[in-house]
Amino acid sequence: MSLILVTPLSHVEAAIRRYHPTHMVTLLSPEHMIDTPEGMEAERHLRLGMNDVAQTLISDDPPNDRHIKELIAFGRTWDGKTPMLVHCWAGISRSMAASFILMCDKREPGMEREIANAIRYRAPHAHPNPLMVSIADGILDRGGRMIAAVDSIGRGTIVAEGQTVELPLSPDEL
Repeated sequence: MSLILVTPLSHVEAAIRRYHPTHMVTLLSPEHMIDTPEGMEAERHLRLGMNDVAQTLISDDPPNDRHIKELIAFGRTWDGKTPMLVHCWAGISRSMAASFILMCDKREPGMEREIANAIRYRAPHAHPNPLMVSIADGILDRGGRMIAAVDSIGRGTIVAEGQTVELPLSPDEL
C-alpha cells in the first residue's frame, strides 16, 4: 500500500521498524534537529528546520517558501510505492501540513477538500500548520483551495502528542 505515515518524534524509531519507509521528512525547530535515524538512508531524509508558527513575525525560523519548495521537490523524488515517514515534534501541525501538501501535489487540483477530510477522519488531532499550507497553496497554484480545505476541517481534538497515522495515497482508500 502506498502511504504517508505521520508520527510524533517519539514514534519515529518504532515506525521505521514497523513500516520500513524509504523516505523520511523531519520538521523540527533548528535547535532540535535530529540526525538520520538508523534504518534510513541519509540522502532520502529531508530535514527542514522551522518553528511551528502560523505567523512569520513571531519566530526567527518560520516556515518559508524555501522550506515548502524543498518539501515538494523531495516528495517528487518519491514514487509512492513504499511508505514515506513524515514527523515533527508532536505529529499534529507541521507534519500534518507537510503530509497534506505532499498528498495534494500527488493528486490533481480539486481534490484538496477530500484529502483534508481524509486527514481529519484518520487523525482527529490533526491541525495542519496554516502558514505552511498557505505557502504551498501559492506554490502549487491552488487558488486558495488548500487553505479552504484545511480551514474546513477545523482545529481538531487538542492533544499533547499525536499517534502514528497512516494516510493512503490511493483515491479509493481516502
